[in-house]
Amino acid sequence: MTTEQSGCPMHGSAPGSDRKASKPGETATGRVTQRNKMWHIGSLAAAKEVLLARHSTLQAGFTAEYIPRNVFRNHPILISDGPQHDQQRRNVARFFAPKVVASRYGTLMEAVVDKILDQAQRTGSITFDQVALYYTVEVTASIVGLTHARVPALARRLEKFFRQPPLDRSKPQLGRTKRQWMSAAHNGIGPVLGLLIFDVLPAVCSRTKAPRQDVISHLIEQDYNLADILVECVTYGTAGMVTTREFITMACWHLLDNPALRQRYVAAEEAERLSILAELIRLEPPVGHLYRRVTENFDVTDRDDTYTLATGELVDLDIRKTNADADAFAHDPLRVCPDRERSEGVQDVGLSFGFGAHGCPGQPLALRETDALLHRLLALPVARESEPTISWDDLIEGYKIRGLTLSVGS
Repeated sequence: MTTEQSGCPMHGSAPGSDRKASKPGETATGRVTQRNKMWHIGSLAAAKEVLLARHSTLQAGFTAEYIPRNVFRNHPILISDGPQHDQQRRNVARFFAPKVVASRYGTLMEAVVDKILDQAQRTGSITFDQVALYYTVEVTASIVGLTHARVPALARRLEKFFRQPPLDRSKPQLGRTKRQWMSAAHNGIGPVLGLLIFDVLPAVCSRTKAPRQDVISHLIEQDYNLADILVECVTYGTAGMVTTREFITMACWHLLDNPALRQRYVAAEEAERLSILAELIRLEPPVGHLYRRVTENFDVTDRDDTYTLATGELVDLDIRKTNADADAFAHDPLRVCPDRERSEGVQDVGLSFGFGAHGCPGQPLALRETDALLHRLLALPVARESEPTISWDDLIEGYKIRGLTLSVGS
């Protein structure tokens, strides 16, 4: 049954877009285009080829090219490539496998949700994006091992770290002036030092004496030094707390504004709920662009055309565009339709979690964490009180949603 035949009941055949996060001034790129030394790819098939060309490219997103590699005994998983990256992924996979997420972290997520709902029903109103931040910080901190500081303090440090000057990856030095680089260092050093002193050092001391089933204990076992562990904690903080917080807020917003989808979601079994969330994250990827630096020439193909990407060129994978590629997601790919048909080999989440060796291992955790909160929250008499605002973060190329206030009944 195709999407067209099923009629995507929520919309019928009405064209349009359900996407809430539309970046002002963002130019629509073609499927595969080049400007100067930078390729822009909006074709999902071509983007997958780039991500699979792992011996011909290196990580170039998240300012990875400006992180000094000689500081680390073990390159952070964010910027490593090749056999080292593969080994790192195998080592951490046991923390994020679907069965592990359900069995080991299910009780943790349930306990945190209990606290959130108790408070929400007592006060009758919550600012949901702030609640989502504390929720993701508490869950991820427990998995990583950052359990010594209070959750609000850890959340503040992570938020401060991302208050960075704008950047432009198409320009030398990311388009920043010396003054802006100084500002970036100033804004980043304080939170990172706080993370080191109040979170990482106590965790390392504790886990060295008594290892636990968490990421920091694993890193100590793998002989990571303090700098290695600190950067990995920043990485997991970014992926597990910051971007997941934004998606949870976005998914809640969508479900509140779509009563039919909300009703279906609340009544559904877990597998169907996760498919609805997968469709929402496909439409609204929290990280909108991924970047790779070409290290040796290779070809990518889109439809009947072949393009040669040359050594030294930068490749911008436009995830917001690949996830709306009509070749991959037929029939109004900018509409929400969990039942849509996809092309062969296309994941329901699109490229929201990357792909291949560089796919995010935390995908099962992010979706189940979102479901653990939203399924119980939206079963209550909850309504949106305010229209949230959207801004954009240049560092992670993602949206920021603030001011989603909800009224919560008993």
